[in-house]
Amino acid sequence: MPSTQKPMRYGHTEGHTDVCFDDTGSCIVTCGSDGDVRIWENLDDDDPKSITVGEKAYSCALKNGRLITAVSNNTVQIHTFPEGAPDGILTRFTMNANHVIFNSDGTKIAAGSSDFMVKVVEVTDSSKQKTFRGHDAPVLSLSFDPRDVYLASASCDGSVRVWKIADQTCTTSWPLLQKCNDVISAKSICRLGWQPGSGKLLAIPVDKVVKLYRRGTWDSQLDLSHKSITQSLNVVAWSPCGQYLAAASVDGNILVWNVETQECIERMQHEKNYTICGLAWHPKHKQIAYADTEGSLGLLENIGDGKKPNDKLAGAMTKDYNDLFDGEDDNCSNGDMIEPQSSPKAGANEDNDDLMPTLGLLRRAIIDDDNSLDIGMIKANSSLLEKEDDDDQAGGFSALPSSTQQPFYDGPMPTPKQKPFQSGSTPAHLAHRFMVWNSVGIIRCYNDEQDNAIDVEFHDTSIHHATHLPNSLNHTMADLSTEAILLACESTEELASKLHCIHFSSWDTNKEWTVDMPEDEDIEAVCLGQGWAACATSALLVRVFTVGGVQKEIFSLPGPVVSMAGHGEQLMVIYHRGTGFDGDQCLGVQLMELGKKKEQILHGDPLSLTKKSYLTWVGFSAEGTPCYVDSEGIVRMLNRGVGNTWIPVCNTREHCKGRSDHYWVVGIHENPQQLRCIPCKGARFPPTLPRPAVAILSFKLPYCQVTTEKGQMEEQYWRSVVFLNHVDYLLKNGYEIDENAKSQSVKEQQELLMKLFALSCKLEREFRCVELADLMTQNVVNLAIKYASRSRKLNLAQRLNEMAAEKVSELATAPEDEEDFRKHLNAGYRSSATEWSQLPVRNVQQDQEMEDAGETGAYEEAEETPEVQEQRPNTFSKGVTSAEVTTPKSAVIVSSSQGRVNPFKVSPNRKDPVVPSANVLDTMSKYPKKTSLSSSRAVNKQNPPVIKPLIPKPKSKQALAASFFQARTPTSSEKTVEEREEKTGNESHQVKVTAQQNTENGRPKTGFQMWLEENRANILTDNPDLNEAEVIKEGMSRFRILSSEERMVWTEKAKRGSVSDLAEDKKRKRPTTDEDEVKKDQEQKSEDSNVSKKTKPLDRSTNVRLSAFAFKQS
Repeated sequence: MPSTQKPMRYGHTEGHTDVCFDDTGSCIVTCGSDGDVRIWENLDDDDPKSITVGEKAYSCALKNGRLITAVSNNTVQIHTFPEGAPDGILTRFTMNANHVIFNSDGTKIAAGSSDFMVKVVEVTDSSKQKTFRGHDAPVLSLSFDPRDVYLASASCDGSVRVWKIADQTCTTSWPLLQKCNDVISAKSICRLGWQPGSGKLLAIPVDKVVKLYRRGTWDSQLDLSHKSITQSLNVVAWSPCGQYLAAASVDGNILVWNVETQECIERMQHEKNYTICGLAWHPKHKQIAYADTEGSLGLLENIGDGKKPNDKLAGAMTKDYNDLFDGEDDNCSNGDMIEPQSSPKAGANEDNDDLMPTLGLLRRAIIDDDNSLDIGMIKANSSLLEKEDDDDQAGGFSALPSSTQQPFYDGPMPTPKQKPFQSGSTPAHLAHRFMVWNSVGIIRCYNDEQDNAIDVEFHDTSIHHATHLPNSLNHTMADLSTEAILLACESTEELASKLHCIHFSSWDTNKEWTVDMPEDEDIEAVCLGQGWAACATSALLVRVFTVGGVQKEIFSLPGPVVSMAGHGEQLMVIYHRGTGFDGDQCLGVQLMELGKKKEQILHGDPLSLTKKSYLTWVGFSAEGTPCYVDSEGIVRMLNRGVGNTWIPVCNTREHCKGRSDHYWVVGIHENPQQLRCIPCKGARFPPTLPRPAVAILSFKLPYCQVTTEKGQMEEQYWRSVVFLNHVDYLLKNGYEIDENAKSQSVKEQQELLMKLFALSCKLEREFRCVELADLMTQNVVNLAIKYASRSRKLNLAQRLNEMAAEKVSELATAPEDEEDFRKHLNAGYRSSATEWSQLPVRNVQQDQEMEDAGETGAYEEAEETPEVQEQRPNTFSKGVTSAEVTTPKSAVIVSSSQGRVNPFKVSPNRKDPVVPSANVLDTMSKYPKKTSLSSSRAVNKQNPPVIKPLIPKPKSKQALAASFFQARTPTSSEKTVEEREEKTGNESHQVKVTAQQNTENGRPKTGFQMWLEENRANILTDNPDLNEAEVIKEGMSRFRILSSEERMVWTEKAKRGSVSDLAEDKKRKRPTTDEDEVKKDQEQKSEDSNVSKKTKPLDRSTNVRLSAFAFKQS
């Protein structure tokens, strides 16, 4: 396996950072310019132990449980490790120390300072000190000879010196470096290093090469370099066996050489090209930890594993430089540095390192001592290189403690199961932590020497005031709702696990209750809903209680619980379905409703997680939609519209600046679309103090090509659809919903569809246009037909027209009770006259806008249309109890009269309207619910709430069907609109009556309608089993076959018919009475007479007779 470079993570604030491993390699220790020493279990440790050692820490070293640091108060301090207790000051300088190191056995330390001095101090007795004077500038770095005879030092005066420790004399000096005044201005900090074990070589980074000097003769033995090195090398570090040497440069280049062969075996580039100022080899594994000048920490793994076995076994073969290595480094040649690539260490376990902190322990358990291979095995390997099986066995031996042969599992490694957690909580081992942070409030827990208490704070203090509770039982889990606080603790040797509830919204005086769990049963997760509480236990049970303390249902879980959440009547439980492999968790989800009708929505379905991630938050949006977040920052939401599937709605990692930054989710809202979370720099969770600030992120569905206009609009449309799903769910469960917000969303969706339609039209994608029109409402389809015909896409307009007709016929033939449907239909046609009388005006206005403003007009109109549609359902009887539930269907039926507009028919007497569209729509929105009253007032003469279905006239059925195809002649209603402009304020009820008359009397018929009336009998004779819609279709196809002259005759006939009708209608007026509004009778009658003179309505019943007469005359 080739070496792997893990993503860097935030370690300290910006500035020089030092890094080392402890003796066993079980943790990484770093220090930085924030004055802290941090102890990391591994690179993914999100809660490293922190020891504050001073204002700034320049260098640290660790051996035998002692941690020494060079800090900014010019001292070298010692602390115990890993406790971090101060253990005194070893030595002082007049300026700050730049570098501290241990000797090989940990009995002495050496420190070099900016006051040009080098000191060697005994660790156990700091009075035994030796001072080395001779440098003429600040000391940059030091290195102990492994045999404790020499000490090497580099300085800003440009020299590297070797001192004899016993008599404090300078043995040799090389002028190798560029001179400077201070460490800050030094081109390189020149961290040098003696070869471990023998100390035969001293490695010094000089400009772009590493110079190796021979011990004793002090002559330059060889130089290590590589063509990729373009900047000065800053630090070098030897592998513990002395066979490999790593070096890092000021531009973030890391290289590893096999010193014996002078071959560069690894090369890695820092992800941001920052200067690397710290390098440390793992004492046992092939890993290098490194730190940069920005305070970040990184890890390079599997060093040298990409090489062929004979390269790795080079230590056992004779080479030109063999005399450089003596017997002292046999432990390396025989150790894990020669491990074949199939070993478990370089395999799945390493990959899992980035999964979770627990995996570090697993890896350490597998690795054993360095001397588990013997020379015979090395020889066998070198002579049988082609046999991979032997290599595998050797790998097994090197990693297993016993030397006897036994099979070793080399398949996918099981993932350690995620432990249970409470959403919105921080780890339980912290002294100050969040027990829960949700949309209701925050519960904090303080557990230190002074106090063990819980603080509860509400975002809305009108729910309850802030509360301080003692925590004598050591509660570790909590949840908070608008009714209660729920706490739980684990069992101890004396006490059982307890569930404790503080029901603060109770109206009686006893507001608290506690329940003890059975023996050997621990609570692992808790949650609150509306009127109930629940806990999941280690016995794989979920126990439900009322909020007052009555025990209710108990049910078993298929696996150990991971987390649970509640909202209203919904309970969501996440648990382990089985064991995951290769870093993946294997989780299942149950979603239940605990209301009167108890049911399970999700039956233990697998929970989708990003690869190699784990669950970090689970809960509900404020509107009650289940959501969860994984460790890769992907937020997923239940999509009730697509069979309860999960859809990713946000990726918080896209908003993070650094790789180790995260967002800690505290709440989700669907309206407005907001993800509420806390940004955490270099950690997965926030500290309790200072109080974290909540950030709001927007949602974004992972659609393709969202940089393009099309992709962007598609993403917006489907996001709007997904986030509107909760409305239907809430309606179904009897909740009130915000109609304005819903209509606003529908309006936005239709506007986006219209824009996509226009875009597809431009791109000549007509099939795509039809697909988009299929998603539109009736009103917007009409607009699309108009847009298509204006764009000269007549084939498209024709197809859309057919689609509109099909939609109407589908609704007409819906499997509904025939009689009940007719009631609806009649009520809709007669009572919604008020609104229908406006439609011609709006169509003219749309035409005008289209001509004037092209697409813009179309978009604006698309925006306006849904409002009208939203109000239409109210035209149905108030007595219908399920009015709200049936809204979508009835809305479509009513608006369908527009669906059959003939886009090619030009009205003969069209005028440009004077009224802007805004006014027309405004007046339409002024009478959402009274339309049915006006119709009953005019026709039924009954009390408004009781509406009987109107009995249609003999021909109403035909007229009704034909009206779908009727061309609009707007002149008759234009005057009404002008009048409305003048009298909108105080006379809207009069407008209703006028419009009522207008529609009841009917509009001029088209030539096709007249032709159909005469030829209907023939069509039915040929096809007796046709229904109404099919008769119309058949009629249309026959009418089209006629020659253009014949069609013109019928059109002329229709025109004449309308003129004669107007003449007769002047003589007739329809009186209207209203028993409910007697006071306004006179006003209305006078208004009626005025309007009837202006509007010249038409009577359908005489229309046929007159048109026939006119035809004979001609």
